Amino acid sequence: MPELPEVETVKRGLTPAMEGARIERLELRRGDLRFPFPQDFEAQVSGRTIIGLGRRAKYLLIDLDSGKTIISHLGMSGSFRIEQGQLSATPGDFHHVRSKDEKHDHAIFHLDGEGGPRRVIYNDPRRFGFMDIADRSELDASPFLFGLGPEPTGNELSAAYLAERFQGKAQPLKSALLDQKTIAGLGNIYVCEALWRAHLLPTRTAGALVTKTGKPKEALNLLVTSIRDVIADAIAAGGSSLRDHIQTDGSLGYFQHSFSVYDREGLACRTPGCGGTVSRIVQAGRSTFYCSACQK
Repeated sequence: MPELPEVETVKRGLTPAMEGARIERLELRRGDLRFPFPQDFEAQVSGRTIIGLGRRAKYLLIDLDSGKTIISHLGMSGSFRIEQGQLSATPGDFHHVRSKDEKHDHAIFHLDGEGGPRRVIYNDPRRFGFMDIADRSELDASPFLFGLGPEPTGNELSAAYLAERFQGKAQPLKSALLDQKTIAGLGNIYVCEALWRAHLLPTRTAGALVTKTGKPKEALNLLVTSIRDVIADAIAAGGSSLRDHIQTDGSLGYFQHSFSVYDREGLACRTPGCGGTVSRIVQAGRSTFYCSACQK
C-alpha cells in the first residue's frame, strides 16, 4: 500500500496539472471502488476549479472553489495518470509497478486551464482505493480523517508526545508506531526503516522507551529523529526528479533502491561495522524486517 512519501510525491506530481485547472467534466466508469462514489459526485465536481492539492496522512486532498474537498486514497493498487495529447505520465513511485491498463481506468478528470486540455485518470486494478467529498471546513470530522495523530514531519511529533502515548504500554514498538491515532501516515515500510536507523528492535515494548516519571529516554529521542529523517529522505528521493509533470516514461525517484532493511531478508545489514544479516518476522499479519545484531 502506498505510504506517506509516495502519496506526497503523487501530490507534487499532480499539482502542476491540476492546480488552477477547471474540471470540465468528471467521468465515472463504474459506480464504486472500495466504496460507492459519493451521491451526485459527478455533479458536485464538474464545472468546479481546483484551487489546491494537499495531503493528510496517506490521503490526497483536492480542494475545489466550491468549498468542498475531494478525499482520495490509493488503496493497494491505485494510481493517477496524466495525459495531455500523446504524452502520459504516472506521478509517484511505488514498491510495485502501477497499472496503465485502460480497462482499470475508473475515474477521469477532464481538465482545462493554462497549458490546454488534459486528463487526469485514476486507475485501480484491485479497486481498494476510494474517493469521497466533504466540506473543507469539516474535514477533521470525516470518518477517514477523524482522530488521526500528528504528521511525522510536523512539529507536533516529539519525544515528549510519544512518551505520553507510550507510557506503560506493553505493546510492541512497531505496532505502537503503526497506530494512526499516534502518528498519521506512518506505514510498515518506513517504520521498519526508522527502527533500523534508531537501532531499536521492533519487538521491544513501547513503554520501555519511557522513564518511570514519564520522560522520554534517549532512545526515544533518537527514534523521533529517525522517523523524521527517513520520511524526509523518502520524500526527497521521490520528488527529486519532478521536473516536468508530463514525462513519457512516468519515471520519478526510486527510494526503494535505498531501503536498508525492508524486503532485504538474508542480506547483509547496512550499519557500518555491524556484520549482521537482515531477518524477517511477522507482526500482526505484516512482515517486519530488522537486524538482530545492531537493533536492541
